[in-house]
Amino acid sequence: MEDLPEALVTEIVKKISRTSDLNSLSLVSKQLYKIEGNQRGAIRVGYGLCTATEALTSLCARFPNLLKVEIDYSGWIPGHGNQLDNKGLFVFSSNCSSLIDLTLSFCSYIDDSGLGCLAYCKTLASLSLNSTPQITSTGLFSVAVGCTSLSALHLIDCEKIDSVEWLEYLGRNGSLEELVVKNCKGINHHDLLKFGSGWMKLQKFEFQRISGIDDLLPGYEFYDPYYDAHGRDIYDFCCESLKDLRLARIKTSPEIGLRVLLGKCKSLEKLCLEYVHALNDNDMIALSQRCSNLESISLWLSLQCYYSEEDGYCETRTSFTDKTLYALALNCPMLQIIDLRFTGCSRDYLLEIGFTHKGFVALIQSCPIRVLVLNNANFFDDEGMKALSSSPHLDTLELILCHAVTDAGMRFIAHTPSLINLTLRACHNVTDAGVTELRRAQKLESLVIEYCGEVSLQAAQGVTKSVYYSSNYSDALMKKIVLGGA
Repeated sequence: MEDLPEALVTEIVKKISRTSDLNSLSLVSKQLYKIEGNQRGAIRVGYGLCTATEALTSLCARFPNLLKVEIDYSGWIPGHGNQLDNKGLFVFSSNCSSLIDLTLSFCSYIDDSGLGCLAYCKTLASLSLNSTPQITSTGLFSVAVGCTSLSALHLIDCEKIDSVEWLEYLGRNGSLEELVVKNCKGINHHDLLKFGSGWMKLQKFEFQRISGIDDLLPGYEFYDPYYDAHGRDIYDFCCESLKDLRLARIKTSPEIGLRVLLGKCKSLEKLCLEYVHALNDNDMIALSQRCSNLESISLWLSLQCYYSEEDGYCETRTSFTDKTLYALALNCPMLQIIDLRFTGCSRDYLLEIGFTHKGFVALIQSCPIRVLVLNNANFFDDEGMKALSSSPHLDTLELILCHAVTDAGMRFIAHTPSLINLTLRACHNVTDAGVTELRRAQKLESLVIEYCGEVSLQAAQGVTKSVYYSSNYSDALMKKIVLGGA
């Protein structure tokens, strides 16, 4: 190989993607060691990293063209040795002149002064901070001022970040296109509205409050089912570039807060609402009327208490009704992916879920649904399976805890023209006879059956070329059922 031109060897090295293969290749010869080092664009290091300045400088010299660096100390204990500290981060930031993407995870030795070193990284475009307990809003502000190319910022479990001067600065002067804030107890969803004009450029936004079991319980607070947060525009900003929006485990009442985004997006393609309290049909109607490009929607819903002074009635149900489904059916002709999860709803009380069979059928008959996930959907039965069987685009179906689906539903779904992937979890009214019907499915390639008490391994085997079967109630399935996928 040493006889080959260096340019040709370089092209060969570029074709190798696995890190273990690249490490082995670099040991073959000095030529390959140099070429591989020059071509390496990303590294991930942790508690095996020598934190001495000389060693870090040597590492940067070994890989002079690094674009992406991930420093991850998850699982670290003091016995593993010292972590990378402020001085070590300075070595990285001052020697990696091409760095555009940096992730710091569980880095306990790095504080605001260390984060300030990132001002040397003029090309830094993406920064992720995950469980960095010493970093505060001061350090984040220095990044906002110094890293003028920053376009993506992820903050996860950063407990000392509270004030949002950094966010206001980025809104006025920055160019953020992606902002993710998860489980940062010092930042609430009302603070994020201070992003101001920054919303105009943002393409992806995600906010999640720290999870708690109370998010899944109805509680004692009553919401108005007719409240319209979009009838008056009290926030002077727009988010016309936003394509991907996820809001999780927040309360939108009594103040409006981030629910106002649902009425301001015009380019939205993907929406995830996970246990957002106090929303109602007006929010989804406002969204659907502006988002004709919507392709994917995930609604994870729990029971909430609604009271109307106008009608004088009180009810406990999920946030949305068929009005939402009809609005999506009418205004979102590109909707392809639907994920509906209902937590805490009884199989015997159909009114706890605001959706009905009629509204659901209207939606699937109006939109080119390709992927459908239903979790604890008590309104979905064999008639729903019959309606699905005529969906020309449906290729992936996952049913979790859908008690009203029986063997008759399996006979219907076997005739779905494009069905490739089918998953059944905790569907206890499907038996071996129903699974046998799936042998008629002409395009079915993958079948997953988990914890379906009346289905045997013998019945599942041979239905299609790829079959996964488990009779166990796994921890992962328990999360999907009891904790709503949290």
